[in-house]
Amino acid sequence: MRLLPGIAVAAGGLALAYLAHLLLPAVPILTFCVLFGLILGQIPAAKPALDAALKPGLALAARRLLRIGIVLLGLSLSLVDIVDLGAPTLIAVVVVVALTFFGTLALGRLARLPGDQPLLIAAGFSICGISAIGAMSAVTRSKPSDIAVPAALVTLCGSLAIAVLPLLQAPLGFSNLQFGAWAGASVHDVGQVVAVAQTAGASALALAIAVKLTRVILLAPLVAGVGLYRRRTESGGPDAAVAARPPVVPLFVAGFLAAMLARTVLPVPEIALQTASVVQTVLFGLALVALGSSIRIGSLVRTSGRSLLVGLASWVLVAALAWVAVVLTTA
Repeated sequence: MRLLPGIAVAAGGLALAYLAHLLLPAVPILTFCVLFGLILGQIPAAKPALDAALKPGLALAARRLLRIGIVLLGLSLSLVDIVDLGAPTLIAVVVVVALTFFGTLALGRLARLPGDQPLLIAAGFSICGISAIGAMSAVTRSKPSDIAVPAALVTLCGSLAIAVLPLLQAPLGFSNLQFGAWAGASVHDVGQVVAVAQTAGASALALAIAVKLTRVILLAPLVAGVGLYRRRTESGGPDAAVAARPPVVPLFVAGFLAAMLARTVLPVPEIALQTASVVQTVLFGLALVALGSSIRIGSLVRTSGRSLLVGLASWVLVAALAWVAVVLTTA
């Protein structure tokens, strides 16, 4: 029963986000979820409840429900579609993800962002936004405030991409297919990729989704690599308790891989895929309301400006690298 109040508040924020999305379809539901959660977190009268009665349910939404949503994300992936892209495109995607991740990580550390923010921003911008941040935070065991700021940044920049990227197709001289590949290689969230790429037609949208899902597949090895690094550097030596070490591959990441393999080798009914997509959106929405409510703008004044600059720089970096990759692979 102690979980219900927080879950109910998160559900209320999700419902408001859905209504706002109906009024402004160009703005994704998840963007509104972050916004409403952020507003809730700044209401003085709400803060005592957020820190007490609502805290257990919101914590459940921000962590466990987010991880279940990541597992369901695996059902959107088919290895057959990824292989069909061809070796040059696959190599280009891996290179873009690697350079964006390490480049953003370096920017975050150079800006002296607190806690795990540099790592989480790097994961979110290089791979798949909120999903990657949630997966990485399970390994880093990050504080809610360290998770919430990167989540807000990838949501903001992904929303900006919806408005900005279609305007750049003609100036960059991209064909529809080139634009689709660029959108898939540079935009953070799958839903945002769809919103951007659909402006160039069905073929561009199909290619964008395939490229984007290739990036999503890299989530598992990246999380595993960071988990292994954390075990070696933070275990406290050979005599440290094994239980204190972060997991190499969290259970939900294994679930993500299992769902992806099931989609590849089994005839999953379309209704099941559609249902999983809706449930995934609901779970992500609940998590984002909870994460947004954990942000205290007053306590982040000193770092939020630097975080915003790092996020914008990472957005430009991934877009530029993706542009180079598209030009080189389609020349």
